[in-house]
Amino acid sequence: MDVAPTTLTTTATTAQRSGAGGMISSDFQTFLTMLTVQMQNQDPMNPIDSADYAVQLATFSGVEQQVLTNQLLQAMQGNFGVMNMAQLAGWVGQEARVAADVQFDGSGSVRLAPNPAATADNAVLIVRDADGKLVSRETIPVSSAPYEWLGADASGNALPAGRYSLSLESSRDGEVLRTDPVEYYGRVVEVRGGSGGTAIVLEGGIEVSADAVTALRLAQPASTGS
Repeated sequence: MDVAPTTLTTTATTAQRSGAGGMISSDFQTFLTMLTVQMQNQDPMNPIDSADYAVQLATFSGVEQQVLTNQLLQAMQGNFGVMNMAQLAGWVGQEARVAADVQFDGSGSVRLAPNPAATADNAVLIVRDADGKLVSRETIPVSSAPYEWLGADASGNALPAGRYSLSLESSRDGEVLRTDPVEYYGRVVEVRGGSGGTAIVLEGGIEVSADAVTALRLAQPASTGS
């Protein structure tokens, strides 16, 4: 039986694509077995050049080292993620300021951190429901001071519990200057790791990247308005 050198090279390539560290040792033993069989069954009148064996061994060894290196990097990334979550564990119970959807519980208020355009003379809070339907346009002070959104529709009636998106329309002399997402303070209930990095979970299940947090503070009663 004449086992071609290309067959062994293909075996090495397959081992690289598998990415399964537990299979490296098994694949290497299989490779050595095939190499031994190849040597035992080569044509004595046309033996394989010893340089070919060296190339095949070097190829498989390189693949093995690459796979092990990738596994080491993945393990290091996982450790960094755990370390990051450990550092962020102190955020749980505090209020994080983020620009994200709001999960309104149908009562109480949500403390907003508006940021109107510097030259604006009018600011309107735009509220849309989970389907993107406009439910309210509420004029608010042209100020970056915290603002308590009471969760009311255009008629002043309390909105039902649900998920809402908030944006701030800044205008001057009746001309819209810009419309921006509105940041708000939400209580952090969980820090969660994942393939996309470390995320925080706010009350109501709103999940945002930890990198999206622009401020953090101790939780405060909604009635303080600050």
